[in-house]
Amino acid sequence: MHMSDLIDFSIVSPVYKGEEMVSELVDRIRHSVSKISERYEIILVNDASPDHSWSRIQEECKKDNRIKGINLSRNFGQYYAISAGLSFARGKWTVVLDCDLQDRPEEIPNLYKKALEGYDIVYARRQFRKDSFFKRLSSAIFHRFYDFMSGIKTDAEIANFVLMSHDVVVEFNKLKEVSRSFTPLLNYLGFKSAVVNVEHSCREEGESSYTLRKLLKASSDTIISNSNTPLKLAVSIGFIMTVVSFCFALYNVLAKLLGIIQVKGYTTTIFSIWFIGGLILCFMGVIGIYIGKVFDQVKGRPYFIVREKINID
Repeated sequence: MHMSDLIDFSIVSPVYKGEEMVSELVDRIRHSVSKISERYEIILVNDASPDHSWSRIQEECKKDNRIKGINLSRNFGQYYAISAGLSFARGKWTVVLDCDLQDRPEEIPNLYKKALEGYDIVYARRQFRKDSFFKRLSSAIFHRFYDFMSGIKTDAEIANFVLMSHDVVVEFNKLKEVSRSFTPLLNYLGFKSAVVNVEHSCREEGESSYTLRKLLKASSDTIISNSNTPLKLAVSIGFIMTVVSFCFALYNVLAKLLGIIQVKGYTTTIFSIWFIGGLILCFMGVIGIYIGKVFDQVKGRPYFIVREKINID
């Protein structure tokens, strides 16, 4: 895309179970961005939401052709919906924010002001999170575990609310990983970045669609797709267990020769077999997960499929 074809701003928001929030989301984005420029677009990506979110998006698109609607063929997931929106973004600057209005559109001018200091990526850092205790706890545990596994220091208060230059979006769209995670991929690109503290709001409607099962899956996908530490850890533990087993075997031989052991230990033997067998199966499982990710990648399937588009050429 030539620079002359770009508009000033693209705002991308993945929508799932957001029928009650779409209209307010659009109004607040429009009010905030219009203070900077009238040359903008709002891209709403319906991730096969089970409610009437797509109908609400269609209504907003009819009111203003700067509102763009993308309807995915099925539920691919939040990160894939973001990727779908970014693939159609044509702004010199692009903002990504969730549809639940916990990310406040009123903070967009603050992110843009920071970007003008010479940054390609500006992350919004939630100073005082208004999430539930479970969500804050699960987020903290994930980031601690991810930091350990990846060797990279992350911030649990930074999520998907971010402003990016056009160059960042272009390079992001070149990344074809099937196992996608948004912020780690942005960090991988290596562009000059900054952080702005923002106000975080309570969720206005409904509940988070992230169940414990989905959180665990998202966490494991992020770690596996961005780090090979689990494989290294499996090798290290295996080596340690080999050394321990050798020392234990040596002790048993010496104890037998010295007459310390009179009766063979059936329980100890069975326990050892089960323990080592369990470790082997666990490590094989870790290797299998990585092989599965490679299998998903080499199939070359698209990581999102668009069923309908509105106001998009």
